[in-house]
Amino acid sequence: MSKISILWVDDEIDLLKPHILFLEKKNYTVTTCQSGTEAIDIIDEENFDIVFLDENMPGLTGLETLSEIKEKRANIPVVMITKSEEEYIMEEAIGSKIADYLIKPVNPNQILLSLKKNLDHTRLVSEKTTSSYQQEFRKIAMDLAMVNSYQEWMDLYQKLIYWELELEDIEDPAMFEILESQKNEANLQFGKFIDKNYPDWFKPNTDAPIMSHNLFKDKVVPQLSKEQPTLFVVIDNLRYDQWKAFEPIVNNYYKKEEEISYCSILPTATQYARNAIFSGLMPIDMERLHPNLWKNDTDEGGKNLYEGEFLEAQLKRLGLTHLKHEYIKITNLKSGKKLAENFKSKKDNDLTVVVYNFVDMLSHAKTEMEVVKELASNDKAYRSLTHSWFKNSPLLEIIQQAQQLGFKLIITTDHGTINVKNPSKVIGDRDTSLNLRYKTGRSLTYENKDVLAAKDPKNIHLPAITMSSSFIFAKGDLFFAYPNNYNHYVSYYRNTYQHGGVSLEEVIIPFAVLNPR
Repeated sequence: MSKISILWVDDEIDLLKPHILFLEKKNYTVTTCQSGTEAIDIIDEENFDIVFLDENMPGLTGLETLSEIKEKRANIPVVMITKSEEEYIMEEAIGSKIADYLIKPVNPNQILLSLKKNLDHTRLVSEKTTSSYQQEFRKIAMDLAMVNSYQEWMDLYQKLIYWELELEDIEDPAMFEILESQKNEANLQFGKFIDKNYPDWFKPNTDAPIMSHNLFKDKVVPQLSKEQPTLFVVIDNLRYDQWKAFEPIVNNYYKKEEEISYCSILPTATQYARNAIFSGLMPIDMERLHPNLWKNDTDEGGKNLYEGEFLEAQLKRLGLTHLKHEYIKITNLKSGKKLAENFKSKKDNDLTVVVYNFVDMLSHAKTEMEVVKELASNDKAYRSLTHSWFKNSPLLEIIQQAQQLGFKLIITTDHGTINVKNPSKVIGDRDTSLNLRYKTGRSLTYENKDVLAAKDPKNIHLPAITMSSSFIFAKGDLFFAYPNNYNHYVSYYRNTYQHGGVSLEEVIIPFAVLNPR
C-alpha cells in the first residue's frame, strides 16, 4: 500500500520539524513549503492526500490559499491551523469546507487524530460498526425469542432500522446478509404476534397501541391551539427508515418535541389506513356512519376522495369546529409548487393539513417503470431516492416557510411498504380485490401458512362486501399471484414495493411533533 502524502504549508515550518519527524516515523510522507504561492505551485505538480495549512502567513493568507487550493483540487481535505481563535476566521474556514480546524500550538497526537479522522475514517468506522453489530446481533436474536408486546416490537424494529442505517455505508455484504436474515425472522415472528393479538386491540380496556383511527384524537388534537398554528403533514406510504433518512434535513429548521411509533390498521393500504386517520373511525364504522363517503374495494371510483369531509366530520364530533382548518392534498409537482408559493396565506389557520403523495407514486412507478426499478433496486436505494426527493421538493419549501411563520409541525404517514420477493398462490372469483398484499372476496383459496386470515371481517372492524366475504393479508415479503399467467405476473411484481399486508415495515410507522428552531 502506498504511503499517505501530506503537504504542510507554514511560514515557520522549521519550528515544526519534531512534528514532521513524528509523522515520518508513522510512515507518512511529508512535503513542506513556506507560503501560499509556493503551495499552489506544488499542488499543480503533485497529488497529495491531505494539506495542513497555516492561516496566518505573509503574502497570500491561509484563507486565500484555501480558496485557490479548492479551485484546483476541490476534493482534497484541508486542515486549517491557526493561532487565532477569532470566530470570523473559523466561520470563513468552515464555510470554505475545511476538513478540520486546529489551534496552535498543536501537538503530534492532534495531527495524527486529524489524519485518522479524515483519511482512515471510513475504515475505522466500518470496523467499529461491524464489530458492534456482531455483538448486538446476539442480543437482537435473544430479544426476538422473547418479544411479547407491541412496545417491545416497536423497540426491536427501531433497533433493526438503527443497524440497517449504520451498516448502510459499509461495503460488507456478509453483514448485510446477516441483518436481512434477522429482518426476515423478525417479520415471521411479527406476523404470528399480529395474528394472535390484533383483534384484541379493539376490545375495551385493552392495552393497545395508538392506531390509525385514534391517532388524530389522541396525538394531534392535544397539540392544537389558537396560540400557535399547526401544520399536519401526512406523507403517503412512508417507511420508518425513509423518515430517518431525511429527518436530519427537517432538524435544520425544527426541533423534535416528541416521536412515537404507531400502528397502521389492516389492511395497510391508503383507502383503509388514511381514511381511518381523517375520520377517526374504523372502516366498518365509516361505512355505517358515512355511506356516502366510504367506498369498498369493489366500488367504482377513487377510494380516498373524501378525506377532507371525513376530517370535517371528526372535528365536529370532537367539538373542535371553532378551529380554523384547511385540508390540502398534493398529488403532483405543480400542486406542490402552488402551495409553496401561497403558503403564507395559511398563517391564520389553526390547523393546516397537507397530504403529500410522492412516496406512494414512487413505489407505484417502481412497479411500472424500468428506470425507477434501477434507481430503487433495494431498501438502501429507495431511502436514498426519498432523501433526494425531499431535499429538492416543494414540501421542504413548505416546511421552511412554516418554520418562519412559527407553525408547529407534525409529520406522519398512513402506512409503510415492503419490497416483495416471494409469490404466494391465491384463487378468488372475479370480484376479489386486486391488491397484491391483501385480498377480500368470497371463496378465497390460499396457502394457510402465508397469510393472516380474517374469516369474519367484523372481528377486526372491516366491512364485508358480501355475507361470505373474508380478508387475507400477506405476511413477510410475500405477494399474492393468481395461477393463470403466473410466471409473467411473478417476474413483473417481484422486487417491487407493495403495501396492504402484515410486516414491520408496513405496520410500525413514525409520528413526530416538532417546534420551530
